[in-house]
Amino acid sequence: MEPVDDVDTVAPADSVNGDGEAARLYRAKLWGGAARKLWHTSVDGTVGTRLRELADWAEATGRAESPIDTYGNGTVEELEERVAAELGMPSAVFFPTGTMAQQVVLRCWAGRTGSPVVALHPLAHPEVHEGGALGAVSGLRTVHPTDAPRLPTAEEVRDHPEPFGTLMLELPLRDAGFVLPSWEELTAVVEAARERDAVVHFDGARLWECPTHFGRPLAEIAGLADSVYVSFYKSLGGHSGAVLAGPEDVMAEARVWRHRYGGQVFQQYPAALSALRGLDEELPRLPSYVAHARVVADAVREALTEAGTGWFRVHPEVPHTHQFQVWLPYEPEALTAASVAQAEATDTVLFRRWFTPGAGGPPGVAVTELTVTGTGLEWTAEDVRTAVRDFLTRLA
Repeated sequence: MEPVDDVDTVAPADSVNGDGEAARLYRAKLWGGAARKLWHTSVDGTVGTRLRELADWAEATGRAESPIDTYGNGTVEELEERVAAELGMPSAVFFPTGTMAQQVVLRCWAGRTGSPVVALHPLAHPEVHEGGALGAVSGLRTVHPTDAPRLPTAEEVRDHPEPFGTLMLELPLRDAGFVLPSWEELTAVVEAARERDAVVHFDGARLWECPTHFGRPLAEIAGLADSVYVSFYKSLGGHSGAVLAGPEDVMAEARVWRHRYGGQVFQQYPAALSALRGLDEELPRLPSYVAHARVVADAVREALTEAGTGWFRVHPEVPHTHQFQVWLPYEPEALTAASVAQAEATDTVLFRRWFTPGAGGPPGVAVTELTVTGTGLEWTAEDVRTAVRDFLTRLA
């Protein structure tokens, strides 16, 4: 395990599960440096490590001598063309953040449909994690076809009482447990929106993970929508950044709005290179991560059942992507402290931070998210069960 420097080790024991900066840094170093873990997060490691890895990859792929990009040319253009091809879309535009990308495209569609109303789920990213930006910054208004912890059905879209110009679908719906509809349900929802003369936009921050569940290639999935946004740091291990893909005219307007929103960044080659690396190295491996997440979920469920934990939940029962939720009937502080204690004692990370669930969760429980990436492929089902049993002993 990487050494933890003195300033972090002095964090009081009762603060390791808190929100303070010392507690956050302590956990990040402890979990990031552990010898065994199910997944690497985008902030594991150090600045030097991440830069050296990227430089080594650039050398190996012949990109190290490429000219530095300025205002979106060069490497950034290569990334845009690559993503457009992967998604089967006519054009693509790089953005520094997904928040900006989606505000821009929804604004563009509002101008074309004549409606500032966007139908989306109340657990969708713009509603939960962006401080009301769609309304405050872009002058849009949102409506919710359903508040059930899943994407809306075709009937809910078709029968919604208020007109809307754009239907936005987050695939997968992260805050509901990384859930996806079936392919038949998704195509029916899109058709219902078309019947209302609405355009369809996919919040595909994690779209890269969806082909296994749908049994369809990326381009066929993306092709259902009028526009798609994808992220690079959530699934592909990139440093940052997002791409918006769609029709040529909409993407041309999106470039204008990107500049107006302050997204015309002078140089972005580290983010663009790390995204290209993720497309080359991580994208082909995602199906194996999704398959192994199902093994891990089964093993977690078996261990919790054998331990007589009482009420618990592994959601979805069969993960739709390589990420899923685990719910336990304890306070989040106690569970996070057990996660820290397990890593300190065994150099193994199974769970990380636990949280109080949002609206709709029962009282007296906490939820965490599990992810399986390359490091997790080394875990057998018995490894998972052993780690769960050890974790539970630390709750005592």
